[in-house]
Amino acid sequence: MPDTTPQPPQQPWENGWAPDTSRAPGTRRLWLAGGLAIATIITCVTSIAVMDSDSDKTSHTASADPTSSATVPGLISFASPSTDAASPPHAGKSGLTSGRPSTSAAAQENGSPSPASGSKPSKSPTSHAGSPSKPQPTTTWRSVRSVNYPDRYWHVSGGYVKLDPIAGSESRADSTFKLVKGLANSSCYSFATHDGKYLRHRNFLLRADTNDGSSLFKQDATFCARSSSISGAIMLESVNYPGRYLRHQNFQLKLDPYQYSDLYRHDSAFRLVDGLA
Repeated sequence: MPDTTPQPPQQPWENGWAPDTSRAPGTRRLWLAGGLAIATIITCVTSIAVMDSDSDKTSHTASADPTSSATVPGLISFASPSTDAASPPHAGKSGLTSGRPSTSAAAQENGSPSPASGSKPSKSPTSHAGSPSKPQPTTTWRSVRSVNYPDRYWHVSGGYVKLDPIAGSESRADSTFKLVKGLANSSCYSFATHDGKYLRHRNFLLRADTNDGSSLFKQDATFCARSSSISGAIMLESVNYPGRYLRHQNFQLKLDPYQYSDLYRHDSAFRLVDGLA
């Protein structure tokens, strides 16, 4: 029967294998740990660089969008235009009245009363005898002064309305107009000259013509007062060409479509002052 006694395990030097004494024990593990650490560091640096790049793109996009800063609540954008300046004019207080004219902005600045404000106030509706008092008719005479050329007024010259300086009594008479209710719209206004003609547009140029009673003439001679971005001034919109306003160009009065520019807003802004004549 063979001997089955287990043999003791052989030591490395007994089977011919000798340990490697050229490197310290555990060097392979150290190399693996070091490689893993380096790979982790590289991954983190790459992620940070990608995040910074995305942040830069986002900031450039935000700065390129002109409306981004304006939509942030609590911030005031000095670069964005005001609503009144950017939007077309709308109906508002114009300083025009058909019965009791209000004091014009220029008259208030100079301290001179308008014809209505300078007149004596009316007494109570009933007289001492008990009979009602008759309303006193009023006629409103106005001159129209330019905002950006304050020494120039609407002036009828050669049948057309131009923006001219005042020169003599005849020039004053031709620069003074009777303000009446609009021929085509009673909530708007028409301008009558001292010789009974009306200011109307023809071929988009403002001129003085005799009323022929036609519907076209009434519409051409009716203008609606709109609020202006210039304090104390108004704009005048054509009743039959909505969106077109009276403005001066080369000192000629004409109808032009609304434009989003400071030059247009100043050229189309006028102040109603006391009649020069």
